[in-house]
Amino acid sequence: MKTRRFDHIDLRVNDLEAAKRFYEKLLPELGFAINSSGDEWCIWQAAGEGPVEFFGFTESAEHQPNDNRIAFWAGSRAEVDRLAEIVRQAGGQNLEGPALWREYSPGYYGVFFEDPSGNKLEICCRQSLTA
Repeated sequence: MKTRRFDHIDLRVNDLEAAKRFYEKLLPELGFAINSSGDEWCIWQAAGEGPVEFFGFTESAEHQPNDNRIAFWAGSRAEVDRLAEIVRQAGGQNLEGPALWREYSPGYYGVFFEDPSGNKLEICCRQSLTA
């Protein structure tokens, strides 16, 4: 059975320095703890043996945010709350939540936000209402 669900996220930003400041605070808290950035690409890898998932971004002057959204999984509502505060402190924009979003599923709890370039992101967990 495979244990990885994706290989990497390849994101564009319109201000590399602003994105670095934001993501260097958030990505390690999401498990992307190894910074292997170069001059043109900022890359944060998950720890592990062999090939590991990574989140990378680079600057593109023509970048235009759209309605696509990247959602990160959290193990609990408390973790969503903790990460939402990190997003807030890192300068995340247009925060919504954290809150229970029953329109998605009964136990869907998350926070929606944008990075400094307007890319849409989310941190969520799915737990029963008694959790």
